[in-house]
Amino acid sequence: MTAGTEGGPRGWRAATRAALYGPNGFYRGPEGPAGHFRTSVHASPLFAEAVARLLCRVDEALGRPAVLDLVDMAAGRGELAAGVLAALPADVAARTRACAVELAGRPGGLDRRIEWRAEPPERTTGLLFANEWLDNVPLEVAEVDPEGVPRLVLVDDDGTERLGPPVTGPEAEWLARWWPLAGERPVTDGGEAMTEGEATPGAAPEAASGAGLRAEIGLPRDLAWASAVGTLARGLAVAVDYAHTAGARPPFGTLTGFREGRGTTPVPDGSCDITAHVALDACAAACPLPGTRLLPQRAALRALGLTGSRPPLALASTDPAGYVRALAAASEAAELVAPGGLGDFGWLLQPVGIPDVLADAA
Repeated sequence: MTAGTEGGPRGWRAATRAALYGPNGFYRGPEGPAGHFRTSVHASPLFAEAVARLLCRVDEALGRPAVLDLVDMAAGRGELAAGVLAALPADVAARTRACAVELAGRPGGLDRRIEWRAEPPERTTGLLFANEWLDNVPLEVAEVDPEGVPRLVLVDDDGTERLGPPVTGPEAEWLARWWPLAGERPVTDGGEAMTEGEATPGAAPEAASGAGLRAEIGLPRDLAWASAVGTLARGLAVAVDYAHTAGARPPFGTLTGFREGRGTTPVPDGSCDITAHVALDACAAACPLPGTRLLPQRAALRALGLTGSRPPLALASTDPAGYVRALAAASEAAELVAPGGLGDFGWLLQPVGIPDVLADAA
């Protein structure tokens, strides 16, 4: 359900879609995401190297197929796909078919081995990797009115909001299951409700009646993720994003904007990124598969060889240049696994027809 029409107040889903992906949308600009914010891909080449090691594990689990697919969802300007290809062993790179999925046009100078598409290819065998894709899949925002009724939030192009009609249908069902508002109790994957009186962490006491509480209705993300995973014949699908799970939803939502490296008020006029954290547990349930796991990024990357540990001081006397290089790499790795930062990102891993390749991650 999307309320409102273009030119007047409308739901955040329609407004975000136009602001990000319309003809003059934010993601159509030549600078791409890297011009406004840093993802793990931009923070350090070590991230692409870790993904390359993950692809090698998938390759082994698949029995080293003649063609190994790498599908990079929301590829930006192809930085991750290019970095992974550069980091792969020569024999694996020779069999790898890389595909970058992005709505913007193909950037100049991109590695010729990388195919550029607006939609993921079908029946792939390998790794589908979505780094900070789902947080930009547009969705509706709901807010509880003074009578305790969750209503859609409508927004003008200048960012002015007002409450719209009550949330109904599949969106209301999604809220009831994954992000209850107005005194409802969330249901876990096991079907057990929170006990009465168990508070959402960080909830403000004055919001106990429900008025003013907000939620982002993640149903479009669930559907988008299930569709992407459905293109994978065999291999591993991974979504990496800002995330939260049932029992720890932020009481007033997470919708925000980014412009030129800084957080800003979300305004759906194409001038800024518009993003909201992802209910990765709901995405996982939308595509139930054996072996599905949710991990913090720090655990996943440590299992792939990134620890952030400083090199031994003795190396400074035997190989000063090597020590400096190792120290710089350790600093970059530390940023990728840091608590309170990139290390807190969620990794949703869903194997398709292969065993768990990150069984050593905890």
